[in-house]
Order: sequence, then C-alpha cells, then structure tokens
Amino acid sequence: MKTTGAVSASKPMTVIAAASLGIGSMVGAGIFALMGEAGAIAGSAVYLSFILGGIVALLSGYSLAKLGVRYPAAGGIVEYLVQSFGVGLFSGAMSIMLYIAALVALALVAKTFGSYAITFFTFGEGSHLWVNGFANGIIILFVLINLEGAGSVARWEKPIVAFKILILIGFAVIGLIYSRPELLSPTLYPEAKMVLYSLAITFFAFEGFRVITNAVEDMPDPSRTLPRAIFLSIGLVMLLYIAVALAVFGNLDVNQVIQARDFALAQAANPVFGATGFTIVAIAALISTASSINANLYAVTNVTYQLAKDGELPGEFGEPIGHSREGLVISGGLIILMTDFFPLSEIAAVGSIAILIVHLIVHLGHFKVRNETGASPLILLLAILATLSAIGFAISYSVKTSPNIIWFILAALIGAFATEYLLHRFSARRIQTRTP
Repeated sequence: MKTTGAVSASKPMTVIAAASLGIGSMVGAGIFALMGEAGAIAGSAVYLSFILGGIVALLSGYSLAKLGVRYPAAGGIVEYLVQSFGVGLFSGAMSIMLYIAALVALALVAKTFGSYAITFFTFGEGSHLWVNGFANGIIILFVLINLEGAGSVARWEKPIVAFKILILIGFAVIGLIYSRPELLSPTLYPEAKMVLYSLAITFFAFEGFRVITNAVEDMPDPSRTLPRAIFLSIGLVMLLYIAVALAVFGNLDVNQVIQARDFALAQAANPVFGATGFTIVAIAALISTASSINANLYAVTNVTYQLAKDGELPGEFGEPIGHSREGLVISGGLIILMTDFFPLSEIAAVGSIAILIVHLIVHLGHFKVRNETGASPLILLLAILATLSAIGFAISYSVKTSPNIIWFILAALIGAFATEYLLHRFSARRIQTRTP
C-alpha cells in the first residue's frame, strides 16, 4: 500500500488528470476564437465539420496512443518522429515545425484571452496595447505555475476544466432549448464541399489532445492511462463542440456569427440571457483560454526538452530551472513576442495546416514501425487518408480565398529545414545521437 501511494505521488497524471489536460488544451481558442471562422465557411452546418474533425482526431489519437505506449517519452510526437525516421534533418525539421505551430497556437490563445479580458474594463477599449498586456500577463502567470512541475499543472487543470465544461454544457443545453429550429434548417446549409473546406479549422480545435502524449512519463500505467485519456478527452470535446455549435447557430444567423467573430459564443448568449449571459460566457472564455495556455505550456516544455536532448535545439532548452526546464521560459518569451508583434489571423491558418502536415508525417512513420507498436494497418491507413484529405481541402480553399497562406506554409517548411540544417552544422554541442 505504501509503495502504491508513493507511485501515485510521483506519477500524478491519472486518466482523469491526463484527460483534463487534453480537454483543457482543446477547449480553449478552438471553440471561442475559431467558431466564427469555421462558421464563415460551413455556415449553420458547421456542427457537421466538428463531427468530421472529431473523427480525424480519433484516428490520429489511435496512432499517437499506440506510439506513446511503445515509445513513452515526454517529447511525444518528437520522439515518434525520431523512432520512425531516425535523428536527422527530416525528423528534426518536422519537430521544429511542430514547435513553431505550437507557439503560434499559444499566441492565438493568449490573444483571445486578452480580447475577452478587455471587455470587462471601460479603459483601453479597442486598444491593442491592453489586449497584448492581458495576453502577456496570462503567459507569464502560467509560466510561473508550470515552473512548479507536473503536479501543479494537474492540480490546476482538473478544477479549471470542470468549471468551464459546466458553463459550456449549461450554455449548450439552454441555448438548444431556446434555439429557433428554422435557423438550423438543412435548407440553409451551404454546399457539402464547404463543410469539407472547414475541416482543417475544426480539426485544429481538437488538435490539443496531443499534449496528453507529452505527459506519458508522469502516468502510473501508460499502457492503460494514455489511450483512455486520449479517447475520453476527444469524445467528450466532440460532443461539447457539436452541442455548442448547434446552440450558437440556433440563436444567431450566419451573418451575426461572422460579425461577432471571436465573441460568437458570448453574442449567442444575448438572445436568451441578455448582458448577464454575455458576461458569463466571457468569463468561461477567459477560464478556457487560460487552462489551454496552462496545458500547452506544459507540453511545449517537454517537446523542447526532447529536442534539446536530441540536439535539434540548443542545450539550454533542456537545462533545469525550478521543477521544469529553461525551454519553458524561452518559449514563454517567444510567445509574448509573437503576440505583440505578429498578425495572427493568417498565421493561425498556417499553423493549423502545419499541424496537419506533422500529423500526416507521424502516421506515415508509424506505418513503417507498425509491427513494433501492434497498431492496426487499416486504422493507420484511415488516419493517413483522413489527414491527407483535410490538408488537401484546406489548401484548395486557401488557394481560392487567401493565396498568401500557401506561401506562408512553404516559408514555414523552408524555415524549419533551414533552421535544422544550421543547428546540425553549427551547433557547438550535440547532447546525444540516437537511432530508432
């Protein structure tokens, strides 16, 4: 009994704690900041896009869970790339792509937090400086919290996730009760291809589940905990997204959703709850984005540690500080710079496609080592096909609407490979070299 207690104390990521970490990461900017953008493409049929995005996430989750059980490491996807392709230019560049996309996603979430936070104050309304100030403050706060280690992260995530899920469930249930069926009529749906075009955005709202794989070393029984936590978190979030999407489009028409943009959920609460509803949903948005930052900072720290250990980032990223690593502090600083100095609307779109590209590469690599993981070849092929389709639809839509996004994607890929090449060529020290 004493031994079990000791193990539990040193391994805080139980199924519930790990699932909470994933939910906290997913239910952040995904539902609050991206609903308007997804709705602008798929209209009132956006809930169908969330269903498809959830299916793609479940297939990816299966692949990552099998890899995580076979190759348990804090680096998560970084480790899986190394195991599949070896330490080198290709796996390193894909790992850097993952890191860049994660930083962009965190900057987007922080910006969303700042946008909601400013609505509670009369000063600085519409001021980017105040929005950025709140965004910077929340990043700094959770960097300090994450310095306390995994136990602190788990303790914060469970109550935060419980609170925001209750708020969103309440919003969805009451919103559906008071919804106007005519707004959800299939006659108002756009062409079917528009639902497919929005798939990259809705998948991006689920993509945060991967942070669970970064917590595998803090799990008491990874073979049981990891897959259960991944499937539980994705399943619950999918149901929540569908219900919230129906509640939003059942109370607002498509033009109102697009006009509200980042405040679509809060705006949808107005017809039923009035100003009080707007405030409650805005508070839930603050809590959701905050917990998303908390969970993703934890994951990014583990990723940078793995990259530093493999020599794909400078060794300073892996140096200990507090109960964490210096990569946490460095990443926090980079996120603040992105939040303050870069326009994030198109970069966020690039981030979602970049994440899909990384997932595709991971699944292709997994197919190579499937005999070691015991994964089903059929499910892996479905994961590859689904991810590839999402990328194809996203690029097809971007070519028609925002051609610059394609150039940003190419620039990100070239930048990742160039960075990796320079690190391999000029880095003064490689911490270690490994083969899968």
